[in-house]
Amino acid sequence: MSDKKATRGAARWALIAILAVILLPVLVLSAWSWVTLHVAYASGERVGYVQKISKKGWVCKTWEGELAMVNMPGSASQIFPFSVSDDAVARSLMDAAGKRVAIGYDQHRGVPSSCFGETEYFINSVKVVGQ
Repeated sequence: MSDKKATRGAARWALIAILAVILLPVLVLSAWSWVTLHVAYASGERVGYVQKISKKGWVCKTWEGELAMVNMPGSASQIFPFSVSDDAVARSLMDAAGKRVAIGYDQHRGVPSSCFGETEYFINSVKVVGQ
């Protein structure tokens, strides 16, 4: 009788160990993903011309784009790569093509997968500031 209890106890501990090995990494990755996507490392605004925006990806489709920022007339433009998670914001960016825009962004560092966006800069607002 005590032999059956010992076997049952060992099986129970083995099940707990297996669940811990499988569930613990999943829970840690889920918590890390949530924190990196919901807590902004930095926020700001950039001004320039939308150079490109497209929906990319094999499995996870994300909006990716580039903003060309010109510091001084005649100088080379600096490229600001960004991701857009909201379809309405992506539509606003496409509608503002060829116009000078100010884009508001949040920087999310350490996002564990490119499935959420290829860059760490996520655009949250678009405002046309000039022609």
